[in-house]
Amino acid sequence: MERTIVAPAKAPALSPQYSAAVIAGDTVYFAGQVGIDPATRELASGIEAQTRQALTNLTAVLEEAGSSRDQVVKTLCFLNDLADFDGFNKVYAEFFPDAPPARSTVGVALPDGMLVEIEGIAIKGA
Repeated sequence: MERTIVAPAKAPALSPQYSAAVIAGDTVYFAGQVGIDPATRELASGIEAQTRQALTNLTAVLEEAGSSRDQVVKTLCFLNDLADFDGFNKVYAEFFPDAPPARSTVGVALPDGMLVEIEGIAIKGA
């Protein structure tokens, strides 16, 4: 099966060893997106702003991969502090208002002031 690497200009590239997404068949595997603005390279402030930016970055990755938020089937969400869950969930619900994907949310230690990271799987085709 052929693999295609997705490297959109509208999402931050964090390192050369990092692919924003990989397409295999009709499946898009997207790597963790964080609250960094790709234009300014600045980290948004607060859980809601970081979640919104991470999901905006995720949308850009999906569009570049020929998919969309409606095609996301699974997300794995990492929170630096589980006390931020309500603020995170509020913004997440704005991006996935109807028929949200399957989701797991776990608490982890994220680097450099990051409060949230979101990765997952989508089906190709908008």
